[in-house]
Amino acid sequence: MYWFPAILILPYLLFLAKIYRNLLKIKPFHPGNGPGTFVSVVVACRNEKQNLPILLKSISMQDYPGELFEVIIVDDNSSDNTFEIASGFTGSSNVIAIYNKGIGKKQAVRTGVNASSGSLIITTDADCRMGKRWISTIASFHETLRSDMIICPVQIESRPGFFGRFQELEFLSLQGITAGSVLSGDGTMCNGANLAFTREAYLKHSGNVHDEIASGDDVFLLHSLKKDNLSEISWLESPETVVTAASSPTIGSFLKQRRRWISKSKAYDDWFTIFLGIVTFVTILVSISLLIAVIINPEFLWVFLTFLLLKSIPDFLILHNTSVRYGKTELMHWFLPAQIVYPFYVLIVAVYSVIPLKRPEY
Repeated sequence: MYWFPAILILPYLLFLAKIYRNLLKIKPFHPGNGPGTFVSVVVACRNEKQNLPILLKSISMQDYPGELFEVIIVDDNSSDNTFEIASGFTGSSNVIAIYNKGIGKKQAVRTGVNASSGSLIITTDADCRMGKRWISTIASFHETLRSDMIICPVQIESRPGFFGRFQELEFLSLQGITAGSVLSGDGTMCNGANLAFTREAYLKHSGNVHDEIASGDDVFLLHSLKKDNLSEISWLESPETVVTAASSPTIGSFLKQRRRWISKSKAYDDWFTIFLGIVTFVTILVSISLLIAVIINPEFLWVFLTFLLLKSIPDFLILHNTSVRYGKTELMHWFLPAQIVYPFYVLIVAVYSVIPLKRPEY
């Protein structure tokens, strides 16, 4: 019976080993040719009067020629003066503010894309900020590879204490899995805070983003494109394209965000994503079960420690690789305590996700 946990963790080890091997192949992209693509930046937002001015300032400082990009702010039924802030912004002449023609982020993105003029669409969120070469680097990458979807790196702002470090570590792990799976041709996730795609690809696949589910405007688009053998999906590795998003200020808001993320999983039809999710969840359940077994019978301690060590090796390798690429190696000091907390966190989020959403959230 002692060997049974080793069998259960084997798929987890194989999957993460494959992802880690792909991460070792990553090479930074260096922009080459001058700009030539007209780009539309689409930002769907609701009640973002605090964050929107910071985002607009970041975009207004882009080194991409002003005549070659537009910024479309789609106000999704805000109850504050989000629309007035966007429409009254004077830092750039190419910012356009429009109202969502429906309700929810998916419809807001669709409204923005339909109103856009660019052949390349870049989406981000109102609580994000980026460097001045963000648009130009993504446009150059697109002109080089002509990908239908370009998945770009996202990091979250730092917060002090264990809670803040735990958020950053978890987000880094998600970024590592995102990059590694895309490079193997089995993209599992992406982040609409820093995502680019052709207008043509979006219009072709936007009917498959499951409007009935609040979250997933990005991932469902990715999965739909994966089914199309003619579509090219790429990971863009460049410090110039990193977008920094706001972290959750409280544990409550953090859990709500993760619940929103996991709520879309019931509609997944991508086998690789489903299988990876099952494998990860089974590994987490075995971790918790073995810990309970140790409490009941201390003889299971060596089984639990062996299982924890086996799980931690690929986790550490992926996190270390990603933290080095993002310049966040100091976070690895928090790896061990995060590993101990992580199984309970996943279980709490899984239980919490059963609670239905009352209204589409961002």
